[in-house]
Amino acid sequence: MTQHTLQGREEGEVTWFQRRDTLKAAAAWVAMGGLPAAMAQQRSNVVEMVGDVLLNGRRMSPQQTIQTGDEIATGPASRLIFVLGNASFNVRQNSRLTVERGITLHTVSLLRLLTGGVVSAFGRGPSRTIATPTLTAGIRGTGVYTEVFADQGNRSYFCNCYGTVDMEASGNRALSVSSYHQAFWGEVQPKGERFLTPAPALNHTDEELEFLARLINQRTAWQIAGRTGVKDGRGYMETRPPEAHPASVR
Repeated sequence: MTQHTLQGREEGEVTWFQRRDTLKAAAAWVAMGGLPAAMAQQRSNVVEMVGDVLLNGRRMSPQQTIQTGDEIATGPASRLIFVLGNASFNVRQNSRLTVERGITLHTVSLLRLLTGGVVSAFGRGPSRTIATPTLTAGIRGTGVYTEVFADQGNRSYFCNCYGTVDMEASGNRALSVSSYHQAFWGEVQPKGERFLTPAPALNHTDEELEFLARLINQRTAWQIAGRTGVKDGRGYMETRPPEAHPASVR
């Protein structure tokens, strides 16, 4: 398994894909035709649910269907894996998020993460956005990990694991083009006059992204290329005029 650094998370939260029950659930989801078959047969779009999960404030069952406009909250030692449109999500424990509607009922236009963490894989399609208390990211068919650190004043972490992402934090803007984990902090208070700063790869693994990509019949950039890269947080460029803000950090 790929090396990873944990910050405020436990090992089991990033090795969930190794569980026998999880592998069986994913295999069954793919074998039964994925989301198109689930919609045609009016089955749930939940791949796996562990522990206590609230859907719009009420305890959720694995047979329920998540739709755009819904609010999801996971409790301690809980998680939720689901597919919506051509996007798949693994919601970590102690998380709260909303999925807002795009051009159709089953298309996500905005994922708003209020607390906790979520691993996401998005297929190509209309523009989508992930928003946290301190940053926003425009998605163009990519795999990402997003986390809000409540113990750090809701400081936000965002990793563009592969793909192209436009990011903004308190007026600082950057374009991230990544094939292997390019991560950022959305700062609560500026660091060196900047609200968008480079970050290490934290709290997620290659295998999680590969698992979620497979659920939507996709592959990660490193699977397609047949090699991984370096998690150095570089390779992005500032998109504001240079006179409007301090020099880029690289």
